[in-house]
Amino acid sequence: MAKHLTEDDIQRIVSLIDGWDGKLGWETLCDEAAAIVGGRPTRQTLSSHEAIKSAFDHQKKLLRSGAVVKKRPPSLDIAAQRIRRLEAENSRLTLENERLLERFQRWQYNAYKFNVSAAKLDAPLLPVDRHSAEKKS
Repeated sequence: MAKHLTEDDIQRIVSLIDGWDGKLGWETLCDEAAAIVGGRPTRQTLSSHEAIKSAFDHQKKLLRSGAVVKKRPPSLDIAAQRIRRLEAENSRLTLENERLLERFQRWQYNAYKFNVSAAKLDAPLLPVDRHSAEKKS
């Protein structure tokens, strides 16, 4: 049975994708993700997580439109790789933020449509008393 990915695994794989240099494919990503996850995940496991899939698609687009990098000293290559990774992460997070804003606007409209007040939306969550549950024998 396939191992389920934790949120930490997902974030580390997304960071791996953001810093990817060279040809990117699901099989090569699965191979590289094996070191992160502790076993080789399948393409289906990786693509079932929206964050990984959107980072993968976004990075593929960036790599297709990218220019050829000339030879530089290793320190500049490391800095350039970090800059590329941060730029990819930044653009991915910008897209994710736009999707979340659209979702918020949809929720805002539906709250208005179904006459849900702001006070009800801002009401605190009920406290959970995990120690009061009785043990079943």
